[in-house]
Amino acid sequence: MIAVIGVLDPTALGERARGLVASAEVVVGAPRLLAAVGCSEARSVPLADLGPALDSVAAVHDRGGAACVLASGDPGFFGIVRALAERFGTTALTVEPATSSVAVAFARLALPWDDAVVVSAHGRPLQEAAAAAARAPKAAVLTGPDGSPAALGAALVRLGATHAHVAVCHALGTVEEGVAVTDLEGLAAGTWDPLSVVVLWSGTGVAAEPASTWGQPTSAFAHRPGMITKPEVRASVLALLALGDAAVVWDVGAGSGSVAIECALLSPGSTVIAIERDPEAAALIVTNARDHSVAVQVVTGSAPAAWEGLPDPDRVFVGGGGLDVLGAAWGRLRPAGRLVATHAALDRAAAAATLLGNLCCITASAGRRLPDGGWRLEGANPVFVTWGGRW
Repeated sequence: MIAVIGVLDPTALGERARGLVASAEVVVGAPRLLAAVGCSEARSVPLADLGPALDSVAAVHDRGGAACVLASGDPGFFGIVRALAERFGTTALTVEPATSSVAVAFARLALPWDDAVVVSAHGRPLQEAAAAAARAPKAAVLTGPDGSPAALGAALVRLGATHAHVAVCHALGTVEEGVAVTDLEGLAAGTWDPLSVVVLWSGTGVAAEPASTWGQPTSAFAHRPGMITKPEVRASVLALLALGDAAVVWDVGAGSGSVAIECALLSPGSTVIAIERDPEAAALIVTNARDHSVAVQVVTGSAPAAWEGLPDPDRVFVGGGGLDVLGAAWGRLRPAGRLVATHAALDRAAAAATLLGNLCCITASAGRRLPDGGWRLEGANPVFVTWGGRW
């Protein structure tokens, strides 16, 4: 039998857990956990390298002896249960969990966490954890030596995360416990215990009902006059993009970022990147993304040179840049990807349609009050939309 014991507060170990530790021929765990449960040196195997440690467990298990593995908090929650089950099978394990460090972190902050995204950068790729956390309104990230809180903070800032509140929680359940509240910039600049739980949230941390995000009015975005995709056109563009659950989306020539922001609102699991050559406009995108509490990565530079190093897109919207940019974006599109573009001039739209295969014209008329209280219709300039995909 292999007993897997979760330890948060060593003084709170139950009688059954203590009995399993006491009866084991070998006890594997981090030095601090071995010391916390008072395990003798003769039976202790420090958990430095996982392979050799599991070999020690296997040597005892194969001859029918009792082994014990100590883990922090809940060992089935981003913990060692996965590795043990893969090697020995679930029937060989007896698991006695403690409260997870994530649950304790949210408790210390008095926040509900049934709506939180929980990811790990401890022994796992930091960028993947940061990307998932950046897109979530509320998240907890388990950090480690190879993915520290500061490195996480730098990645979140780079990805355009907009969380208003950050807490770094360490040594939870011990006398050294600490909870520090900061912000994203402070997280990136601080010196923190690598083994921490970083909690990120906006507002009060209590989920609100989602607002309508389809074709929001121009007043919902800070923008320069005439430099924003109109709501009627934007709604059509979003429909043609047919966003998936976890797409890489480029908004090329993003302007105010209205299309990118609505993509992020409609598909929270997607990685949304806004590319804009004008630094002032790029700064507006950052502001608009923060106001809408979505993560949009902003890249300042001219296309297509600015795309170097970016992941290939599943969805592309081209709002500016010309036919050469359109062709370059089409060349980067992943299989089954879609590209949508808008044009003010018919000749450019026709040339784009030759590449993409589809063309339509969108015209809209807005109601305006007359001095006598009646209504008239005021027509906007037509916009040509082209689209296509790698079917």
